Amino acid sequence: MGEREIEVLYDLSELFKMFGDSTRIRILSALRGGPLCVFHLAERLEMGQSAISHQLRLLRSAGLVKAKRQGKTMSYALDDDHVAQILDLGLAHVCHQGHAESEASGNET
Repeated sequence: MGEREIEVLYDLSELFKMFGDSTRIRILSALRGGPLCVFHLAERLEMGQSAISHQLRLLRSAGLVKAKRQGKTMSYALDDDHVAQILDLGLAHVCHQGHAESEASGNET
């Protein structure tokens, strides 16, 4: 494996780390419905604004979320369609795995 391939795989692992936190997944899921400010994200997720802001900084640095100033307020949105596609594929996999597990446990009884 070449050095460039190793770098790309490292970058991929760093990207997947962003999806390894349930708070970040909840934020990304909420942003699928459209842009939201920290206040509305905190309200929707029933969390503190500082916790949301911290996670948004990480998501922005990973290129998963973008920010846009609207007057005094920053609005956050998914960076592009790839982020929604990653979420969709992950959810499809989890649902498929859950379905396969429930079928397997149903067959055992």
